Amino acid sequence: MEQEQDQYQTIKVESQGYYKDRGSKFISCAIPVQSEEEAMNRLNELKSKYYDARHHCFAYQIGVDDPLWRQNDDGEPSGTAGRPIYGQIMSYELTNIIIVVIRYFGGVKLGVRGLINAYKYAAQDALDKAHIITKTRKDLYKVTYDYPLMNEVMRIIKEENLDQRVTDFGLDCKITFAVRQKESIKVKKYFDNIRKVKLEYVGEE
Repeated sequence: MEQEQDQYQTIKVESQGYYKDRGSKFISCAIPVQSEEEAMNRLNELKSKYYDARHHCFAYQIGVDDPLWRQNDDGEPSGTAGRPIYGQIMSYELTNIIIVVIRYFGGVKLGVRGLINAYKYAAQDALDKAHIITKTRKDLYKVTYDYPLMNEVMRIIKEENLDQRVTDFGLDCKITFAVRQKESIKVKKYFDNIRKVKLEYVGEE
């Protein structure tokens, strides 16, 4: 099935891979993340868990339209670790993911080509074992209105099958809902056509 503009691919849960070459062991961890802060937190957790490893190399990509990405060789020769890891993220067309490859040195130098292959295949193994999913991007809105407009507002919410997240029926009525991005403009027009209804964009998820 062809992927639509408001969809992206990521992994569902953390997966692990492994590669070995001439005594050096490469443990790879592919982890779904939502922000750079979360990516760095997960990296630090792995550094603590595998504290005795020589290298903790990584690459991540977060976001869709203008993705935030980074690659790091962590002491390996420039371009031999972070780049091939990031290359696998690109090859599988993924985002909202960090891949960390932990190396235990085996006493024999692998050379530039050997390192590139090792980090590439370790990352690839983790992704081969991952559950890749397609997620749909959604916009969050908050609609505010008076009680007499309840029926009109709820009719739109039900007919468009909007996902209600927060409801607050105090002095006035407030509902926060999620709508698929490709449906956002249409739904916004529906609410704009009701007088005395305020629609506020909250963000994206």
